[in-house]
Amino acid sequence: MPVLISRISRGKGLDATLIQMLADLELFGSSQIKKRGYKTDLTKKLVESLIKAQVELLIINEFQELIEFKSVQERQQIANGLKFISEEAKVPIVLVGMPWAAKIAEEPQWASRLVRKRKLEYFSLKNDSKYFRQYLMGLAKKMPFDAPPKLESRHTATALFAACRGENRALKHLLLEALKLALSCDEYLENKHLITAYKKFDFFNDKEKLKLKNPFKQDIKDIEIYEVIKNSSYNPNALDPEDMLTGRKFAIEK
Repeated sequence: MPVLISRISRGKGLDATLIQMLADLELFGSSQIKKRGYKTDLTKKLVESLIKAQVELLIINEFQELIEFKSVQERQQIANGLKFISEEAKVPIVLVGMPWAAKIAEEPQWASRLVRKRKLEYFSLKNDSKYFRQYLMGLAKKMPFDAPPKLESRHTATALFAACRGENRALKHLLLEALKLALSCDEYLENKHLITAYKKFDFFNDKEKLKLKNPFKQDIKDIEIYEVIKNSSYNPNALDPEDMLTGRKFAIEK
């Protein structure tokens, strides 16, 4: 099934996003449309290109970037544009982004159209360690080894959680780096690769502040576990633009 995957860049409006989609479709000259001041209906141009390319699914990543700091009227304009594209090209659209990307669902023309909504929660070692270990087993089975590494073992799973704090993106970055290290040496994935990979990242910019030790070097009883207690959020009614976005918060598990 032909799928177009595009994304939003911070601070870019709907027109820039449509141009990006045209570029992702490899439409010749799409990057020059705005530079030359060429007047065209970008939504119609995109619809024509989607139909020509026989695209059956459109996925827009980082969708929250398109609606952050936008007024109700601007969000409605965005919704109108996407609605037109979806209907005319007969292509379903998947919107992927931070939780506040769901703001688009508040627009009348999208409320009934976004029939399926999924929220990816942080993993929790405290509340559902079994699910986290099962997920690790699934990732291990996808690795290019005759026998999958035992990522779900008690020590490794605990150390991995400590390193990523339940965040899937951080977990995958860490495992990918460790996997690269192992394969570059034609070796099986071992704890030493995880030790080295951990040194390369500071996912939450607080390693030094919290004086965190490498969990893959520690005994399991000494590993400090932080879990998310508050997700990042977006407040469109904040008086100061700097207060519109608030970061996630973690707390140590005793």
